[in-house]
Amino acid sequence: MGGKSSGARTNAAEVEGESGDVRGHIASCRASHAALVGHLRELTDVDPAAPSRLLGWSIGHVLTHIARNADGHVSMLDGCPQYPHGPEGRTADIERGAVRPWPELVDDVATSAAALERRWATHGDWDGTSRMLSGERPTGQLPLLRQREVEVHRVDLGLGYELGDMPADYVRRDLRLMGMLWTARQPMGMTPLPDAVLRLAPSERLGWMMGRLDLDGVRPAGLF
Repeated sequence: MGGKSSGARTNAAEVEGESGDVRGHIASCRASHAALVGHLRELTDVDPAAPSRLLGWSIGHVLTHIARNADGHVSMLDGCPQYPHGPEGRTADIERGAVRPWPELVDDVATSAAALERRWATHGDWDGTSRMLSGERPTGQLPLLRQREVEVHRVDLGLGYELGDMPADYVRRDLRLMGMLWTARQPMGMTPLPDAVLRLAPSERLGWMMGRLDLDGVRPAGLF
């Protein structure tokens, strides 16, 4: 996750993704969008400047990132890079947006998610690859990768949503993808997950693989 991102530094050759049930992924992510926005609108006393669970990022930083990530997915579906102005532009956008008032931040998350959903509805070709900041990824993976951003960063906000609250269908889908990434990163692809990790509940196992859960005596997954 590169410290603050939940996108893997990989490419299509490292993890050969498949489009699979793209419409199912979209429907699942739409539900995550709705749940996140509904949760945020119920909160009225949040200080956006308060620290999130991500080192160096406030709650405002995380919400702005979620919104700009949606914009980045629209950009990729339009055939452009995820962040046309590169990592520096991405960072600058997040820093500028982080200091906004709570209602403006929540509206940004909601409107950017809605714009992405409208773009999904008009997109027909899910073959090929798209240019994420972290490298080329199969276009058919994008809805799942967007849901990862929404779900994991909702946990990162520290506003009452935990790993165990993530939807089981999302966890199942992303564990499959993360398992492929784990295998691709191991010597000869022969290193299994540690036993302590395999004993975790699925959502916690996914959290460990994403660097959101530490286990005594177990080295971090190091996938991001």
